This record gives sequence, C-alpha cells and structure tokens, in this order.
Amino acid sequence: MEKYNSSEIPKSSRITRLVDHLYAKMPEIESYRAKLITESYKETEDQPIITRRAKAFSHILHNIPIIIRDEELIVGSNSIAPRGCQTFPEFSFQWLEDELDTVATRTADPFYISEEAKADLREVHKYWKGKTTSELATAYMAPEAIRAIDHNIFTPGNYFYNGVGHVTVKYWEVLEIGYEGIMAKAQAELDKCNVGDGDYAERSRFLEAVIMSCQAVIDYADRYAKLALEMAEKEADPTRKKELEQIAANLEVVPAHKPQTFWQAIQLYWFTHLAVTTELNPWDAFSPGRLDQHLIKYYEADTEAGILDDEKAKELLECLWIKFYNQPAPVKVGITLKESATYVDFANINTGGVTPDGKDGVNAVSYLILDCMDDMKLVQPNSNVTISKKTPARFLKRACEISRKGWGQPAFYNTEAQTMELINAGKSLEDARRGGSSGCVETGAWGSEAYILTGYLNIPKVFQLTLYNGF
Repeated sequence: MEKYNSSEIPKSSRITRLVDHLYAKMPEIESYRAKLITESYKETEDQPIITRRAKAFSHILHNIPIIIRDEELIVGSNSIAPRGCQTFPEFSFQWLEDELDTVATRTADPFYISEEAKADLREVHKYWKGKTTSELATAYMAPEAIRAIDHNIFTPGNYFYNGVGHVTVKYWEVLEIGYEGIMAKAQAELDKCNVGDGDYAERSRFLEAVIMSCQAVIDYADRYAKLALEMAEKEADPTRKKELEQIAANLEVVPAHKPQTFWQAIQLYWFTHLAVTTELNPWDAFSPGRLDQHLIKYYEADTEAGILDDEKAKELLECLWIKFYNQPAPVKVGITLKESATYVDFANINTGGVTPDGKDGVNAVSYLILDCMDDMKLVQPNSNVTISKKTPARFLKRACEISRKGWGQPAFYNTEAQTMELINAGKSLEDARRGGSSGCVETGAWGSEAYILTGYLNIPKVFQLTLYNGF
C-alpha cells in the first residue's frame, strides 16, 4: 500500500472525454423496458408472480437494445441515450402519464422524451391500469391513511413509485463463485425439494426463478461479448481494437464465472448492479458496499503479475464511476422530486472501515478510490469513508484533503458507531462489520437484509393541524 503515492496520477484523457460525453445531451426517457416487460406479462397472466417476474427479466435482457460507447472499458447500459433511463410501469405510471407532455420543460430535472416513446408508454400504460404495485398498496390502506396522504401528513414510500431500495447484495459471494456458482447452489437446493413438502410450490418456483434470472444475465453479457467482437473486426485503431477484444475476453469469464483479473472483477460488479436496477428499479438505493475490500485481492494479484499498475487501476475505477453517473434514477415526481432535485440514484460506496474479522479495512484500492472521488467530482456514486480506531492517519488526511474542497464528498462515518448500531439491532458481529451506509445515510447489514424506505411523516403538519383544530 505504501508504494502508492496518492494524487500523483493525472486523470486520463479517455476519462475526460467520457465525462464530456455525459453532458452532451439532456437525460432521456426511453420506452424499451416498459414495452418488453408488458409483452412478457401479457404472455404469462396464468402463471405465479415469481415466475412471471423471472420470465419478464429474462425477456428484457434478451431483447433490450445494447450499446458499447466509444472508449468505454466497462460495458453495459440499460439505455441507448447517454444518461437515458427506463420506466417501471408495474410499480406505477399515472404520475408519468400526466407529465409526458411537460417532463421535458419542467423546472426541476427535465427529461427529453421522443414522440415515439410517448406513444409507446401511453399504449403500455393501458395494460397496467389496475395492476400496479401502487394500486395494490393503496387498496390495503385504510381510508384515514389515504386521507392523510391527500393532506400531506404522510407521503408513501418506495412502493408507490418504484421498487424496494436500501440494499446491498453479497458481492463477496458473487465475486467468489460467479453466476454459474449461484445457479449451482440454487439447483442443489431445488434437487432437495420434494412434492410432499408444505412449501414445495413456493420454494421450487423461487429457485427456478433464481436459475432463470442468473442465466439471463449470463446471456446478456454474451450479447455484449459478441457486439465487442463485431466492433473489433471493424475497428481501424489497433489500440481500441485490442481493448474491444479484451472486453469480449472478459465477458467470456464474467459474470458466468468468478473473475480472474481486476478489470473482470469491476465488470462483474457493474453487471450485477445493472441487472438489479433493470429488474427492480430500487431507487433510493442499491449500493455497491465495500468496493475496496472486494477488489483488493485482484489488484494485488494483477500488480504482482505485472499486468496492472496504479494508473490503469485508477482509470478502470473511473470508468466504473462514469457508468454509475451515466444511469440516472428513473423520473421523480411530487415530494420526491422536490426533496432530492437530482437526476441520480444514491449508490453509496463505503471505503475504509474494518474487515469482517475486525482488522483495518484500508488498503491500496482505498486510496485509489479516494483519488477517483477527487478526480471525478461526480455526485454519483455517492461516496463516503468509514473511519475506525484502526484507520491509518494517512488515509484520514487524504480524505480530509478532498473534503475541504467543498463539493460534498466524501462523507465521514464512524465505523464503531455503525457496528454497534447493527449489533444492537440484532446482527452478528461479522454481519455488522460487513455492513455500513447506503442510500442517503441509512445503516444496514449488507447481503442479509433490506432496510426499506416506507414513507415520510410530516410532523410540522401534524402540529399545525393540532393548533388549528384539524384545519
């Protein structure tokens, strides 16, 4: 770690151009996902919901248009347009239906949308009338609750506009066994299911859905591998040709298998993030967890083998930063739009802290991530440092150097306080150490729970109504 001299590696010209590309156009709403999920649900109306979701996810990944943008090293996007976004009509759509003709001109976070996409979404929305998660949630509410919402006493949570958020998957397991390893585990459990078991139907359908979903992501990566090779064949620049061939070679390994290199580990990371955010829309938020601790062994192996240096490692990380920023959160409305006033999701990267066995978690990748924050100055991903009693002074000083520049990152969190909070909530010591902050500031145990936003209580409004006898 000491060999790394932070802030001495300049930002590559590639990264500068990729960042400039982000701002070339207004963020755009696309209709590809909405059309594909609707096609699938129309064909599976007589099937269990878990099966329908898996089949819809598979249908999307097998058919959504794909793109490899100029100079990208980490590939995968759920939109063709830069900073494009898809919609999720299965959760709710009426708010977007009402804004289709004005979303491009609204004051906060406008999105361009083509007339063709508007027509597509209006047609799609007809199918989802009476079938959305939002309508189901409303149906369960007491009249008093709905009245409270109408009078701004309470604002609904995620289930009204999007899927569940505040979750981080077991990235350490995904990196260790790959998607085929997950499928093998699911198949082993499926083989144990017996027709006579009380939970046979539910359990077997879930495991079959896991296998189908993992295979869909593998097939999705294969589509990108083929595209990379097709582009390489036509590429005149020998350097870019070699990069495209390496991208294809990476995708032959990940996400199906565990990564063999630092580059492949980051690519697997991104495909996992992209898969979840394409299937579910966990706005607010799906987070990467402890990226530095997950990547360090690949960094050390590659630098030892002489196939990676800090300049290249930092460039690959910054390519990942760009992917995060190039995927804005789906369109926001109402109180969510007013309170956030941003296009981005809240994918919170935690750096530092401690390892699951209690040792100092700061490593060479931690310093590279700090330099990514300093270089990129992007509001997405949302980055923090977790400071423990074991954190080296050099790491804390470098984080402070970046923070004092005044653009809002990194945030600083207390490792011991987070750990104790999770232990007090009933988590094991190892799970507590693996956990941290996601979303805005919420703390949770990663890979073992979702701490879901359920809504906002407007306490000043309650006070006002109390003072004025309900008016």
